Amino acid sequence: MMRTTFILTAWMPRCKHNLGTSVSKRNGVLVVTKLWEQITPDESVSSIYDIDLDKLKDRGIHLLLTDLDNTLVPWRTYDVPQGLVEWFAWVQESGFALCLLSNGGRDRVQRFADKVGLPYLARAGKPRPQAYQRAMQRFAASAGETAMIGDQLFTDVRGARRLGVYTILVRPMHPREWWGTRLMRLVEKVAGHYLKRRKSARKKLRDGE
Repeated sequence: MMRTTFILTAWMPRCKHNLGTSVSKRNGVLVVTKLWEQITPDESVSSIYDIDLDKLKDRGIHLLLTDLDNTLVPWRTYDVPQGLVEWFAWVQESGFALCLLSNGGRDRVQRFADKVGLPYLARAGKPRPQAYQRAMQRFAASAGETAMIGDQLFTDVRGARRLGVYTILVRPMHPREWWGTRLMRLVEKVAGHYLKRRKSARKKLRDGE
């Protein structure tokens, strides 16, 4: 826990630099405000197979952007399970466009995309907005017509939420990950704790407790 707290503390100055008014000072203490909203997913599911496509249709969504590693397949996996191929087909038959949006290298992402026949944007630089915007422009979709599927709060979810894109957080498929991602998981653990407390406090406020 001490190691996790250290990482989060070290990361805070970057938050202040990148988010501007998202970090304010109250009584001499840095308080993250907008950041918590940016990393709060609109919904969470165990895997892509649990996503309710009818619900997304009802929201007017017709473009699904999806992360690759540990969202669709385990990190650095090139094999495409038959179940995933069938899910892609089902999503597209249901009227959705699909696009891979990954921070992974071009060779890795292109190799996977070619296997499944999907468009892609590699080295996306999430959570920066440019790749999300390019994908939406390619499919002539607005933020309100787009959903982002991914397994990371500070890249997939945060980047999409900053643009008003609907976000779906899935559980990481496998504990094997790039070392930088493993470090961010520690930060996510702390963030998740505060998000739960925040959600509980809001519920009590709504219930008048």
